[in-house]
Amino acid sequence: MTQDVARLFDAMADDAEDLEPWYAHLYARLDALVRACLRPRPGGSRRALDAGCGTGAQTAILADLGWEVHGLDLAARPLAVARRRAPGARLVQGRLEALPYRDAAFDAVACCGSTLSFVETPGHALAELARVLAPGGRLLLECEQKWSADLGWTAASALTGDPLGYGVRPGALLRVLAGPPAGCWLPYPGYGRLRLFARGELRALLAAAGLVEVQARGIHAATGLIPSTVLHRPALSRPVAALYRRLCALDTRLGARTPALASSLVVLARRCDGGTPPR
Repeated sequence: MTQDVARLFDAMADDAEDLEPWYAHLYARLDALVRACLRPRPGGSRRALDAGCGTGAQTAILADLGWEVHGLDLAARPLAVARRRAPGARLVQGRLEALPYRDAAFDAVACCGSTLSFVETPGHALAELARVLAPGGRLLLECEQKWSADLGWTAASALTGDPLGYGVRPGALLRVLAGPPAGCWLPYPGYGRLRLFARGELRALLAAAGLVEVQARGIHAATGLIPSTVLHRPALSRPVAALYRRLCALDTRLGARTPALASSLVVLARRCDGGTPPR
């Protein structure tokens, strides 16, 4: 799967600046959260990592906040875009499950863009992220959430011949709805399989890595009133665009209070002070 993911994001790299409506709202919210949650601490190390940096959106924000930024991504072509966007950052190609950094190297880590949802062994990846964090260091993590409004649209489409184009068969849907919370994967058009995380499952994975959740936010909850497959296109019709603008504003307000039903779960976690994260 690793090479498939790298090929997928290599193919998307040239269109990184052309954000579909879904991503325009997602990254506006993510960028604001990076700025709010990952400001350098007085007396901190001033080194930050963008893990799964892609084309460098969060890398550039971290640099603007004053960090000495390092970035890592699986795919080569997004890294080339990131080098142009954040020329002062130190960027390397690599895997989340085997980070090429020493223990406690960073005071802050951003891992956004649903990076963890493409990883086969998220527990190993989180253990690596915890390993490179200094005690008390912060991780801002964004991933795909299982119990979301969009899962409702996926179910409705699967049971009615898939008019919305989610590409999920009823049998696969049943396995997700009736199966255990851990290890939940669903296909998504254009992206292959995505790992969906239940809130409790993610909290347990963080704890096993020596990380404790500080706060959680949701993105694309209110906007889930529109199927995500409708929003993954270059432009919307005028009526849908007007509705979407209103839902984005509502989603921003709701996301500050609860992550319930949001497609994207954003968690700020902290490495336990004095703790030694597992390897």
